[in-house]
Amino acid sequence: MRDEDVERQSATAIGIGKASASVRDRARLVSFALALILCGCATAPMTQSGTLASYQELAPSNGVLAKSLLHVNKDSVLAAKTIRVSPAIFPQNAAPALSDDQRKLVANAVDRALCVDLSERFVVVGRGEPADLTTHAVITQATPTDRVAAGASKVVSVVPAALGVAAPVPVPRLPIGLGSLTIEAEALDHAGKQQAAMVWGRGANSFTNSPTLSTAGDAYELAVAFGDDFGQMLVTGTTPFGKLPQLPSLDKIGSSLGGKPKYAACDAFGRDPGVIGLVANRLGAPPEWADKGAPADQQVTETASR
Repeated sequence: MRDEDVERQSATAIGIGKASASVRDRARLVSFALALILCGCATAPMTQSGTLASYQELAPSNGVLAKSLLHVNKDSVLAAKTIRVSPAIFPQNAAPALSDDQRKLVANAVDRALCVDLSERFVVVGRGEPADLTTHAVITQATPTDRVAAGASKVVSVVPAALGVAAPVPVPRLPIGLGSLTIEAEALDHAGKQQAAMVWGRGANSFTNSPTLSTAGDAYELAVAFGDDFGQMLVTGTTPFGKLPQLPSLDKIGSSLGGKPKYAACDAFGRDPGVIGLVANRLGAPPEWADKGAPADQQVTETASR
């Protein structure tokens, strides 16, 4: 064999070896990242309070971050045109460490996110108006955020900038003192029969949940995630997990930026803090500072009846 051929084959072998090493390195990096996410994630118990009309048909359907038991009658849910959102209930014994105002804020975050998501397909109606479906949600447990750990995480996150690093460097949140949230909800038809139900639990993690100086910080952020998941289940008639995210409508984008919601009924839960909320979250400010919550005449107590 000529020397040129030997050199060519050697170079090819080296190239293949480098490519294989690169693939292995990437695989290790992905595995390491997944391990970090799993290690830096709080767990949420799948608490059931007995408020749902039925638990018999619930089946596991988990996402990457959330765990759930759910049931949905697809045909009936997709046939529905109008829907009413009953204010979520957040009893004190579900989170004794949170204040009344904080629990009202978290419950309202559930309602607002759910109302906006449901507006993507349903006509959302207000109290006292006839509806094909009516939603009910109860927060069954919420682990408070450790404010000291959240503050330390926020300090650590600014270290790269303090050291003069020009490019933005994502710094994971410290995996301690993370909050969690568990909620159960259902959609009943006009006859009071359950057409969809979900028991949902999720803990905050070090990578996707921002630390804020509030014991309700993680619960507030997770409340929005639940509203999105339960809302998508009712909009599509199927599990919200294991699917590619859909592009939001202009109405939904506008509402998320603090604009007027598509349906007036959603104004019962107040406007999203929008840009002010995003800035406050970025700075680690408590959500109580930016979110005004529901209008005073629309707020309900934990003993409100259905």
